[in-house]
Amino acid sequence: MSILEKIIAQKELEVKELKKQNFEQGSNHKKIGTIFPNRDSMHIIAEIKRSSPSKGAIDMAVDPITQAKQYEKHGASAISVLTDNTFFNGSMDDLRTVRSAVDLPLLCKDFMIDPIQIDLAKSAGANIILLIVAALPESKLHELYRYAKQQGLEVLVEVHNELEMEIAVNLGADLIGVNNRNLKTFEVTLDATERLAPMVESLSSTLISESGIRSREDVKRVAQAGAKVILVGETLMRSNDLAETFSDIRVPLPSKGADTNAR
Repeated sequence: MSILEKIIAQKELEVKELKKQNFEQGSNHKKIGTIFPNRDSMHIIAEIKRSSPSKGAIDMAVDPITQAKQYEKHGASAISVLTDNTFFNGSMDDLRTVRSAVDLPLLCKDFMIDPIQIDLAKSAGANIILLIVAALPESKLHELYRYAKQQGLEVLVEVHNELEMEIAVNLGADLIGVNNRNLKTFEVTLDATERLAPMVESLSSTLISESGIRSREDVKRVAQAGAKVILVGETLMRSNDLAETFSDIRVPLPSKGADTNAR
C-alpha cells in the first residue's frame, strides 16, 4: 500500500467520526478578495508544516500564530496550514488559530474525500481547500469541487502527471497545482512543473508549483515554465532568516512573450 493509500484509508475513518459530531459552520470564515492578482513577481503560499511522511520532523515546536504573522510580515500572498494529524502532526486548531492571527487567504492543506471535511475547513477559517486528483475518483472530484465552490471557497486542484492535468483542465479549475512530489513514491522533481505547465498555457487557470522549492534558481525554473505561484513549506519552516528567504524566492515573473521554455 502506498503512502497516499494509507492516508486515504485513515481519512475514511476520520470522516466516519466527523459525521458523528456537530460543529458550528461558517463561524470563523473571512471573505477574501482576489487571491492571486496579476503582478510582476512570484506569489508565495507559505506553509506551516510540523512534519511529513517523507521528511519526518521538520519543526515540531512551531507556534502557528508566530509563524503565520512572520509569513504575513514578509509578504506571503497566502498561508497553507497542514491540518492532517496522523501523518503531518497538524490540526484544525492550527487553522483556527492562524485565522485569528492574520488576514491573508488560508489554504486548508488536507486530503479531502467528503463534503463534511469542506464544511469543517470553512468553519475553521479556510478560504481555499485542496482536492488531489490522485486521491479521488473523477466523479467524487467533480462533486467536491462543485460543493466547495457553492460554499464560497476557492479550490486548489492538485495534479502530478498528464492524465491528472487533463482531468483538472476538464474540470475548469481556476487554481491548478503541480505537485513536484509523487504522492505514491514521494520522490520530488521540478520536471513535473516543466512538463505539465504547457497544458494550461492557453487557459485562464493560475498555475501553482508545489514541493521541492529550495532556492532562487528553483523558483526561476518554475517561473520560466509558467508558474505564477509557488507553495513552499520545508524551506520556510527550516529557514533561520525568513526575511532573506522570502526575498530570495520572490523572483520576477517572465514578461509576456518571453520564451517560457527557456532555462
